[in-house]
Amino acid sequence: MLNTNEIRKDFPILQRKVNGHPLTYLDNGATSQKPAQVINAISDYYSNHNANVHRGVHTLSAEVTEMYEGARKKVAKFINAEPEEIIFTKNASEALNLVAYTYGDAFITSGDSIATSIMEHHSDFIPWQVLAKKKNATLSIMNANSEGEIPESEYSKIEGAKLTSIVHASNVLGTINPLKEFAKISHENNGVILVDGSQSAPHLPVDVKDLDCDFFAFTGHKMLGPTGIGILYGKKELLEKMPPFLYGGDMVVDAKVDGCKWNDIPYKFEAGTPNMAGAIGLGASIDYLTNLGMENVRAHEVELLEHATKALLEIDELEIYGPKDPGKRTGVLSFNIKGLSSIDLSSLLDEYGFAIRSGFHCAQPLHDALGINPSARISFYIYNTKEEITLLKRRIEEVKKVMS
Repeated sequence: MLNTNEIRKDFPILQRKVNGHPLTYLDNGATSQKPAQVINAISDYYSNHNANVHRGVHTLSAEVTEMYEGARKKVAKFINAEPEEIIFTKNASEALNLVAYTYGDAFITSGDSIATSIMEHHSDFIPWQVLAKKKNATLSIMNANSEGEIPESEYSKIEGAKLTSIVHASNVLGTINPLKEFAKISHENNGVILVDGSQSAPHLPVDVKDLDCDFFAFTGHKMLGPTGIGILYGKKELLEKMPPFLYGGDMVVDAKVDGCKWNDIPYKFEAGTPNMAGAIGLGASIDYLTNLGMENVRAHEVELLEHATKALLEIDELEIYGPKDPGKRTGVLSFNIKGLSSIDLSSLLDEYGFAIRSGFHCAQPLHDALGINPSARISFYIYNTKEEITLLKRRIEEVKKVMS
C-alpha cells in the first residue's frame, strides 16, 4: 500500500492554502500535481543540458538526445511496448488526431464504418465525426446502460467497423471498458482498435500487448508529468504503413528538390524540435510511479473510491453516475445534487480550499444521453486521503444548508 503521508511531502503545491484553507486537490481527472522529482528533472535539463536533440555532435546535444530517447524507453517499458512504437505528441488529443489524420485519412473510404462510444471525451469523438463526414463513412456509437457500462448488445457495432476508437476508462463515469474483448472482436473482423488511455495509464497497470490494441494514446500531465507532452503507441507494422502527420525537420531522412524520403518510425511522426523538457519530465514521472508500483496506485484508488462512494451516498438527494462497484471504475466520481448546480457547488467548495471540477467534462454527448445537467466531479490520485473525503462530505452538507 502507498504511504500517503510520505508521498504528500514530495508535492510542493500541497503546502499552499486557498482562501485561508489547506488546498484539497480533487481535480486529478483534469490534471495531476507534480512532485519535486519531476520539477527538478525539468529544471536540471534547462540549467545544465539545454540543446536540441539528434544530429548534433557537441556534448550538450548528445546528452539531451540520450535523455530524450531514454524517456522514450521508459514510456515503452511502462506500457510493455517497443521504443520505436512510441511517438511523442503534445497531448492525448494530438495523439488521437494523429491516427485520424494519418491512418484514418489513408485507409477509411466511402461506406466504411467507424465505431466509438457515447462515453468518449470530445477528443475521441469529434475527430471521428469529422472523418466520417469527410470520407462518407458511417459513425456507429455504442451506448451505455444505466450502470454506465456498454452492454453486450452494443458490441456488434465493432464487428462492422474498420476502425474502433474507444476510451479505456471514462473521465465522467469512471467505467473501465473490456478492451481485450473489444480488440478480439475488432481483429476477428479485420478491424483495428485505438484506445484513449488518458484516464487509465496514470491509474492502473497497462500492458498494450496483453490488451492487443493497435493504438494507445495517453498524456503526461495527468500522470505527474508536465503539460505539453503526450504519447501515441502504435503497432510497428501499422506505423510503417501510415503517412506522416506533419512535415519538416527530423521527420525526413533525405530531402531533394524532386522528392523526399521519410525517416524511420517513430521519427517520421515527430516533425520539428520536440518537447525535450516535457519528455524528460515525463520520464521522471514514470520513474516515480514505477517506484510506487502501479498495482499499489490502483489499490489506493479503489480504497478511496469505496470510502467516497459510501460517504457521498449518505448525502440527501445526491446521485452518483457510473458503476457502483469500485472494481469496475477508476478514481473518478461524477455526481449531481438535486436543486444545486454543479457550478455553484464547485464555487462554494473553493471557498473552503477544495478544487473539484464542474461542467460537461468535455463529454457533452454523454450528459445528453444520460439526460443530466452538467455534473460535479471529484477525482483522486496518489496523494489524496480518506480524511480529505470525509471533510469534503462535511463541506458539501454545509453548502447544501447555505443554498437551501
